[in-house]
Amino acid sequence: MSENNQKLLMLLSRVLDINQASISDFTSPENTDSWDSYNALLLVSELETEFNVHFTIEEVYSVKCVKDIKEALMSHNVIF
Repeated sequence: MSENNQKLLMLLSRVLDINQASISDFTSPENTDSWDSYNALLLVSELETEFNVHFTIEEVYSVKCVKDIKEALMSHNVIF
């Protein structure tokens, strides 16, 4: 597992208060009760800080699951 993937899992686990082992590319607000609007905003802030990126509003709205988060980060040259 890449260092960035591990950092992402740790961040998601901390912000969403879920077990890292339960996180997959398909983890989303639809199947994660704690992924509410507040935690979504917190997640954006934490991701930007952790990976030293700045997401556009379009990128924020396009994220529907963990796979989308990875794709958004990769578009900012974060390697997974």
